[in-house]
Amino acid sequence: MNIRRGGIFLEDKILSITNKIPKLEHNQRFILGIDGLSRSGKTTLTKKLVTHLQDKNIPVCLFHIDNYIVEKRKRYNTGYEEWFEYYNLQWDVTRLKGNLFQQLKHSNELRLLTYDDGSDTHRLEITEIPDTCVIIIEGVFLQRKDWRNYFDSIIYLESSRENRFARESEATQRNMEKLQNRYWKAEDYYLEVETPLAQATLVIQN
Repeated sequence: MNIRRGGIFLEDKILSITNKIPKLEHNQRFILGIDGLSRSGKTTLTKKLVTHLQDKNIPVCLFHIDNYIVEKRKRYNTGYEEWFEYYNLQWDVTRLKGNLFQQLKHSNELRLLTYDDGSDTHRLEITEIPDTCVIIIEGVFLQRKDWRNYFDSIIYLESSRENRFARESEATQRNMEKLQNRYWKAEDYYLEVETPLAQATLVIQN
């Protein structure tokens, strides 16, 4: 019974999001952000949304912002506080602005350096974008001022820290110092400075 109810709730969330997407005209692209803090359910919801849109024969391009983080030497042991490293150094914010966000509306091909965690290196990823499509970008901190204005609509998944903590792996849960000093402080900064719940087009409780 719980599974059925959960499925219904997820379907309702998908419908709430698709209602924010207009019918696309020829040569029109719609840029949709799926924002939310770590373990808020962004990836799961995004997968369901992509499937839903594809079932309706709507072309979709999907980008996960975590695919474009920098090498470890640029985001760990830099001399800055851990939360600052995570929020400000995890991604090359300016580079992504130029190579990703500023290209979304008009470029037919994106050339992005994709991060491989196993080797701590990057490889060039080339993505072709249809002239008419929904472009979905999923990830944390999407509403930072450098990127926010490139979206046509942003969905924010709101989930309590308690619920998100429960979704973490046991190993992560045991490393409370890292959670508190690196991740939670960065999240608090984002919530205070960028006010993502107030700025989002739609807030979904998850």
